[in-house]
Amino acid sequence: MGNDTESQPDNNSISVVPAATEAVPGGVVVVQDPDSDIPDGGYGWVCVACVFFLNACTWGIAAAYGVFLSHYLTHSTHPTATALDYAFIGGLQFGCSLSLATPITLLTRRLGIHIPMAFGVVVQTAGYLLASFTTPTSGIWQLYLTQGALVGCGIGLTYLPSAPITSQWFSARRSLANGIVSAGSGIGGIAFSFASARVIAGAGGVAWALRMLAIVSGGVNVVAVALVRGRNAEVRATIRGFDVALLRREKVVLLLGWAFVSMLGYMTLLYSLSAYGRDALGLSAGQAAGVTAFLNLGTAVGRPALGWASDRWGRVEVAGGATAACSVLIFAVWMPAASYGVLVFFAVVSGTILGVLWMTISPLCVEVAGLKDLNSMLSLAWATTVLPCTCTLKKNMNDERQLNFF
Repeated sequence: MGNDTESQPDNNSISVVPAATEAVPGGVVVVQDPDSDIPDGGYGWVCVACVFFLNACTWGIAAAYGVFLSHYLTHSTHPTATALDYAFIGGLQFGCSLSLATPITLLTRRLGIHIPMAFGVVVQTAGYLLASFTTPTSGIWQLYLTQGALVGCGIGLTYLPSAPITSQWFSARRSLANGIVSAGSGIGGIAFSFASARVIAGAGGVAWALRMLAIVSGGVNVVAVALVRGRNAEVRATIRGFDVALLRREKVVLLLGWAFVSMLGYMTLLYSLSAYGRDALGLSAGQAAGVTAFLNLGTAVGRPALGWASDRWGRVEVAGGATAACSVLIFAVWMPAASYGVLVFFAVVSGTILGVLWMTISPLCVEVAGLKDLNSMLSLAWATTVLPCTCTLKKNMNDERQLNFF
């Protein structure tokens, strides 16, 4: 009161705002919104297509391992191998890929994204080609090294550097874009499951099915790696292999705990549903492979829808709701399932929300740690999921029905 003079800004003052800042002459600090320069489209859609096909030819192929697992168990391809040996090969694909998160993150910081990804394409292709030359007398250890470890390392080198890319190109439509790219694993799972089953059942057998995977995935991945573009420099990403400072945040620990449990359930459904149908319900090999394909069909349809819902109603809320819904479906539909039709229904419906982690983990990491620390946060998330990806639990029921659940 009594002073009508309009207050003038102090050129020496600094506003404390949780955003990126840039100093300019005169002592003024310009506050920038960390999402202000994100295109939210443009070449980002090309990158969405690239990462979609990378997902299809890495995790999509890994999802098709259920077809090979069913064949190995039915025909005792390696006489000395047990069911656990064959299941462990699939676990190695996921475990080896995610266990490399820290070194791959460090490689990305030093070499950029393209060199590790190109090397990954070579390793994955070599893994499938070498696996195609194994014989029943060569020992199960050769499948461990080729179809398991080599393919897993190739998937990790190819996929992990691409994981932050979509979130770096989008802001308002970040979850939708991530939902679209993660649907690639579902589309790839459908295509490679049916193609592998067709080749195995025909004159080509397992050997040519593996060579088919090598040729197709290698060719598609080469093109995708060449066209994809990251924005680590533009967002000033801090790329650390294992950022201990992030572990001091309560929200980070809660997110990592959710990732661990979610991946535990995801691996169970992905690799045991087909075998459950064959062993517990007496399905044919074709029907068992069809269950895996229907699961991937649900995934392909559901993930973009979940991405859209996450942008509209909240990423944390949708991720939590999808996880709870999948748990209810397991107890309400899978456990009492006694026919092929019910199992297919469960596969399609649960597939729409199964693996919600793959669609939401990158946007959730941005929500919890910020876009700048996305790479470091994802490295922690991948390290957390190594154990549930490699190991599974199995319970034999007294009526000879097998049920795998977490």
